[in-house]
Formats: sequence, structure tokens, C-alpha cells
Amino acid sequence: MTATDGENVLFVVLDTVRKDRLTVYDEERETTPHLAEFADEAAVFDGAVAPAPWTLPVHASMFTGHYPSEHGATQEDPYLEGATTLAESLSAAGYDTACYSSNAWITSYTNLTAGFDDHDNFFQIMPSELLSGPLASLWKTMNDNDTLRGVADRMVQLGNTIHEHLAEGGGGDTKTPQVIDKTIDFIDESEDFFAFINLMDAHLPYHPPEEYAERFAPGVDSTEVCQNSKEFNCGARGIDDDEWADIKGLYDAELAHIDDQLHRLFSHLKETGQWEDTTVVVVADHGELFGEHDLYGHEFGIYDPLVNVPLMVKHPDIEPTRDDETVVELVDLYHTVLDAAGAEGRGEPLQSARSLLSADYREFAAEMGEVPRGEVGFVEYHQPVVELRQLEGKASSAGIELDEQSRFYSRMGAARSIDEKYVHCTRIPDEAYHVGRDPGETENLVGTDDEPEALRAALFDFIDSVDATWPDEADGADGDVLAGMDDETKDRLQDLGYID
Repeated sequence: MTATDGENVLFVVLDTVRKDRLTVYDEERETTPHLAEFADEAAVFDGAVAPAPWTLPVHASMFTGHYPSEHGATQEDPYLEGATTLAESLSAAGYDTACYSSNAWITSYTNLTAGFDDHDNFFQIMPSELLSGPLASLWKTMNDNDTLRGVADRMVQLGNTIHEHLAEGGGGDTKTPQVIDKTIDFIDESEDFFAFINLMDAHLPYHPPEEYAERFAPGVDSTEVCQNSKEFNCGARGIDDDEWADIKGLYDAELAHIDDQLHRLFSHLKETGQWEDTTVVVVADHGELFGEHDLYGHEFGIYDPLVNVPLMVKHPDIEPTRDDETVVELVDLYHTVLDAAGAEGRGEPLQSARSLLSADYREFAAEMGEVPRGEVGFVEYHQPVVELRQLEGKASSAGIELDEQSRFYSRMGAARSIDEKYVHCTRIPDEAYHVGRDPGETENLVGTDDEPEALRAALFDFIDSVDATWPDEADGADGDVLAGMDDETKDRLQDLGYID
């Protein structure tokens, strides 16, 4: 390989991690003391905004520098196409590249692993060999065909059903130690590296290692608490205050385990003399709701516990400080990593004003209405097809009829500044909040004198700028999904157990 001009890059995603459960953002919590030590060397941002509330579109945005409506990796079309990834650009610049994760969305079948020299998915349902082989080709073929797309969605549902079964039995053990082990092996064998890891411990279901459960959730049986967000969200299962406390205790235990494993990785980099030459990004792709706004999990809403995410960045050109004044969009991490690596984007070109390393960061010339573009971050939540089907299934089993004029069937978008937020939805009234003084988003300002009308205008300008389509319907209708399917595809689906 050729020598590179920039630093090594370690990019860490804490999947489904809320800001307020981390020691970094709440000193009274004892969940992540090692991350708090790391934060002493890094810039810590309070105003980081994820472009969506779930894994696939967020990772696609971080890997391409595009918003969800631009890259198109959503639940309607759950794979990335037509964009050059960050890994492809860094590989071309001379970096060894690797991606290690146990998240089922970060695999070959979604094309998120494009450009990585080495990648491994520790997903317990389907091994990476399958996901990068016959199923990857099948998945793409099905999603290219409108009548077969429903079958693809049902395949995801089946995977989730298996995952639910494992969750109920306490299965789904953490793969984070293996991810860290493999990352250490990779960086030790590389002269110039880009290592991307996604750590899934804080994602439902919560079954932390025993030593951590004893510290944060003593006496709690993880198989007895509600581990299925759809049951709660549809109204089939209630959760009282004591059970919420147990759930949060298990969640905190998972965070503590992540913290220790990251400490192991960071310590290795320091012991081997690689730490000083490595840019480190630690970020959550999205957060989680624990009953706020009557929601559990990370679907059907774009409230701040989901999209205002933790972000820490270590680099010699970034002052280690707490920043509570700057809006940072996770889309900007694409440009920041390119800048740190001394590489030009082979797809989306490096934009200095989007790099955290730049003195003119977020100084965009254009404005959106009355709002300076650099002072606002945008969120998109496309049709929740897979979650909606699962929710409908749980509701139907409980004899519950869902209201189609509800958030479950809505597409959503938001504009967020440091202090204010405006949310537009397709089937329910809009919402607006002053998140500076009302961080719980409890007082809807729409229709009041305090409504942030400039943010509303900025949101609709953004929707136009990314050429987003806002359908009236979000019902996930399949049509006759088997009509027109060739015999070979039917046989393959039957072999895999997806159809009878």
C-alpha cells in the first residue's frame, strides 16, 4: 500500500445509546467512567443531531455524506446504491479498511460494507458468509421488484421473530469482546488504518453479562421484563415504574460492559504507541425511548432521546472541550474523517465547512429562510414499513385496532437548532419545542406566540433541497407478493424457510 498523508482513524458507533445515560453527559452516573476519561482528551458535543432515528439511514449518511432522501437507504429500499462510500475513498487513499459489527444492517446485503478490505458481522441469526453470499443477491433482486419487496420485508420480520425468541430466553449474548479482539488484530497488522466498529450491547434485548447486571440491575431477571417494544407501543403490554427502573438498570449494565471493552481497545492503542497518531470518533447512531411520549424503543418518533446523540472526537486540531453551542450533523463526520485522513472524497467531495477540523466549520454561505444553515440540523424518518408490520401483528394478536391517523403511520421530519426544534408529520399535528428550557419536549409550541416559525420554514426548505417525497400513505402494503416470482426464487425462499 502507499503511504497516506493523514492519521489513522478509529470510528466507534455506540448503537442505541442515549446521552443522558453516559457519565460523560451526567457525572452522577457511574455507567461509563472510561469514556469520561477519554472525553478529557476529546471535544464533547451537546448539539449532535442524527439524520434519522435508526441504524441503516444514519450509517449510510455517515458513510456517504448524504442525507437519507439523497442516498435512499431506507426501509422502502433497504440497501445503499449509487454512492461512493467513505471506506472506498480511504481505501483508494492507501488505508487498510475494516468494519466489525454485530448489527444486521451493516452487512453486504445493504452494501454498507462496500470499500472495507475486511469486514465481519457477528450477527447471531445469519452469519456474514450467508449475508455476503446468496442472500445478498436475493435481497437485492427482491428489493428491485415492487411485488417482491414485501417478501424481503417479511424476511426481516422472520429474523426479528427469531431474535425475539432468543430475547425471551435470555439469548443474544454480547459479541463486543469478539469485535474488540478482531479490531486489535486488524490495527496491529496495519500501518495506516480506518477501523469502523459498531457495538450493539445497548440495543434491545438487554441481557448484560452477569457481573454488570449485578452492579446495575441486582435481582432483575432479564427474561421477565418487557423486551419487546412493539408490545408496549401498540398497547398490548403495560410497563409500570418499577419495571421501567429494571429495564433502565439492564440498559446501564450494557453500557458499563461497552465502556470496559472500549477501555481495553483504547489502552491497547496507547500501549502500542498508536494512540497519538489516531483520530478517534465515538458517536451513537441513535438513542432509545423508555416510555417518554408513550413510546419504547426507537421507532415512531424523532424526539431528542433518539436524535440528539452523544458525540466525542479526539484529534490534535480539535480542542478538548465541552461544546454546547454548535450544532453538529452526523453527516459531517464523513467530511471530518476524510479531512483527518488527508483524503478527498471519491463520491461526495470533501467540504471544509462540514469538517470539524476546519476553522470555518458550519459557516455555510446559504441560509434557509431566516435561519443560518450552519445553525440547524435536519432529521428524516421515512415510512416505518417493517416496524409497522410488526406493530400491527402484535396489536392484532391482542385484539387491538391501530388508529391509522397516528404516528405509527406517519412520515416525519425535524429541524433542530441548539435551543429549538420543529417536527412535521404526515398524519398527526406538527410539534415544536424549546429544547433549551424544555428538554423533555413536553410543551408543544405550535400555534403559540413562541412557535419557531423560522425553523418550520427551514425544514420545508430542506425537504425541497434534498428532493424528498412525502407520501400521504405509509401503510406498507405488499400487493400480491408472490405473483410473478420465478420458480428459482421461490425454491430459494422455501429452502430458507421464508415461504411454505
